[in-house]
Amino acid sequence: MKKLLALVMMLALALPFGALAAETYELALVTDVGNIDDQSFNQSTWEGVKKYAEENGKTYAYYRPTEDSNDARVESIKAAIAKGAKVVVLPGYLFADAVAAVQNEYPDVTFIVVDTAPAGEAGKNTYSFIYQEEQAGYLAGYGIVKDGYTKLGFLGGMAVPAVVRFGYGFVQGVDAAAKELGVTPEIKYWYADSFGPNDDIKTKMNAWYTEGTEVVFACGGGIYLSALAAAEESGHGKLIGVDNDQGPISELFITSAFKDIPNTIVDALTAYYANGQKLPEDMQGALVTFSVKEDRVGLPTSEGSWRFAKFTLDEYNAIYAKLKDGSVVVSADIENVPAVEASTVDYQN
Repeated sequence: MKKLLALVMMLALALPFGALAAETYELALVTDVGNIDDQSFNQSTWEGVKKYAEENGKTYAYYRPTEDSNDARVESIKAAIAKGAKVVVLPGYLFADAVAAVQNEYPDVTFIVVDTAPAGEAGKNTYSFIYQEEQAGYLAGYGIVKDGYTKLGFLGGMAVPAVVRFGYGFVQGVDAAAKELGVTPEIKYWYADSFGPNDDIKTKMNAWYTEGTEVVFACGGGIYLSALAAAEESGHGKLIGVDNDQGPISELFITSAFKDIPNTIVDALTAYYANGQKLPEDMQGALVTFSVKEDRVGLPTSEGSWRFAKFTLDEYNAIYAKLKDGSVVVSADIENVPAVEASTVDYQN
């Protein structure tokens, strides 16, 4: 009875777009602990599903688990399938166990997994992709120091691989620019153990800004809301966003370390439908890594998004090219903190 009730609740949480009278939805997104309007990870993934569906006349919906548990995520996936989903998109490391639990049970359903892969062996109906977030983090750290800031903070949501790669890349970028400029930046580094805003995060950020921190890289879903509130109260604090271009949220965001999730989703769905509603052979059970080589990570460079005062677009393009051709390599090691030469890092966990 409990599982039946959970399934009914999942169905009730399905939000249809396009044809409101549709009874089934071919494409589905199941969110992690956030929602599709989080201005970050879930929203980026939803934008990809929405873009493909609207451009190709597909029905689509999203489903939000009732709680942060593997059982709830599995029930949400099953709810999506019960409503006709042929493709289910799953954003985040939290889905590793959930997709492993359902992929063999539903061999005719395709699962697209973002930022993780199934625990254990991936089924042929599962396609997973991750990003080299350390490169985006590096670019953010490099640029912010080139822009003249030396009192910095990294606020991570939880110490999961993608967040750690962003953070350690940021530290490496800060140190690289510091060596070039002959400055000695200070970085406060902390994981909040949450992907949502809360009073503890805001209190911590208030303290950082009061102690002189100039810019905080807020990395992890909705935690940016707590950092933004603290930055606004400080009267001087700035932010670096993540996943999406978060500049439109507030002018306090100087830049964002983004991953081009929407277009990666669109490409995966395009390949699926072009192959007769089946993953191409090279995508079946695959885990693919995207980086600067495919232009899938970086900083936003449009006129409205470029808010650096000193760091120029030419300088950005130059360091981006070095990452792309391999003349600059960012370590992806998440087991050991990055070595630094010109910077100091205060790891506060």
